[in-house]
Amino acid sequence: MTEILCVTHKYPPHIGGMERQSYELIKGLEKYYTVHKIAYEDNENKLLWFQSLKSKIQQKLKEHPGIKLIHLNDGSMGAACLWLQKYTHVPVLVTYHGLDITFPLDLYQHKIISRLTAYDGAICVSDSTRQECLDRGFREESTFTVRNGVDHSIADRAFDARIVDKLKEKQGVDVAGKNVLVTIGRSVKRKGFSWFIKNVMPLLPENVVFLMIGSLKQEMPVAEKVLSSLSSTMHNKIQLMLGVESDSQDILEQLALHPNVHHLGNVPYTDLLDLTAMSDLFVMPNIVVPGDIEGFGLVALEASMCGTFVLASELKGITDAVIDGHNGYLLPSGKAQAWADKIIELFNDKPRLRQLSQQGREYTRTHYSWEIMAEGYREVFDRFM
Repeated sequence: MTEILCVTHKYPPHIGGMERQSYELIKGLEKYYTVHKIAYEDNENKLLWFQSLKSKIQQKLKEHPGIKLIHLNDGSMGAACLWLQKYTHVPVLVTYHGLDITFPLDLYQHKIISRLTAYDGAICVSDSTRQECLDRGFREESTFTVRNGVDHSIADRAFDARIVDKLKEKQGVDVAGKNVLVTIGRSVKRKGFSWFIKNVMPLLPENVVFLMIGSLKQEMPVAEKVLSSLSSTMHNKIQLMLGVESDSQDILEQLALHPNVHHLGNVPYTDLLDLTAMSDLFVMPNIVVPGDIEGFGLVALEASMCGTFVLASELKGITDAVIDGHNGYLLPSGKAQAWADKIIELFNDKPRLRQLSQQGREYTRTHYSWEIMAEGYREVFDRFM
């Protein structure tokens, strides 16, 4: 089989959407190619890993002279490997996820992006990310969209109803007889979590409970305290670069004011799936944050596979994962009354909501999978070999 090289710094055992996408992509490509891999391992210092990356790639190319294509799994890998453009005649393709294109640092936008356009091809996880690339000078004929997939086994696993008792025993949260909303993600501004608590929850009936899953800093880290002394523009840019949980403090303030809102922190993956399946609606209330976009919205697909209908903001890459009227409804970002009205409407007609949830799961199962994603990459790769 044709040999290719995949290079990624987002890979298990680290947990996250990009790590899962990278793992599933490489596993899927092994059906079509002999795949050589360079991936950041858990026991390595990341800075040292990047410093040694050039020699790692050079050694791999020397050991396997039959490699016909190199794939870099995100824009930061592309920036770290610009030397490849002069070092090898092997085609190099880069995947872009969103923020790795829109990151609002002048140096990155005006110096690095123009060099990223010189790679042989770009693969974007959504049409909106592709448009961001085209707006920055990428060639239309070599810039493609291949959407992320989702694990179908999520839909086939047995739901453990004991999660309700576990939630009460371990978290002190009683959802019996309540209408339950759930969301998953890091506490960053673009997710819209504090906005939702502050603006939508007061418009909902008292029997609605909102569960949040993901990391949440209980106090401001030292680095964030230092950043807060900078100008708001510079502060926001550095937050994006470092992945700081920029919404944590606002969320903590809102939690103290809303007894029906509970942040569960990070939970085991099986509990996460059971909590999602137990809930009536999954919400993804993203808001507009300049320079920061949701590249795709994998958590929405996973919620759909759990059999939970999705309400999501009609923004950027989210619209490539949530298809209005099929596996969810798209709502106007930042419009609290529209969100509240739709939630109340669906809670007032549970038979319809159950039907929508079942239809949404089947739509997601049919149109999204890791196999479909890997086949999309194969079709793009073969254009260059």
